[in-house]
Amino acid sequence: MIDQALLNILACPKCKAAVKPEGDRLVCQNAACGLRYPIRNSIPIMLIDEAEKPGEPRKP
Repeated sequence: MIDQALLNILACPKCKAAVKPEGDRLVCQNAACGLRYPIRNSIPIMLIDEAEKPGEPRKP
């Protein structure tokens, strides 16, 4: 689980919108962007190259 204080300051690196946790991903709240960033070992990987696009299959 990610600390709420950290969630309050995290933003999508592509569009700068807020993100929210959904399972083992942080999801950009901008409907036009919608990138999903993985969380590994309780650390969000906020790299655009690591993100999944909406509708794209989940990466392992």
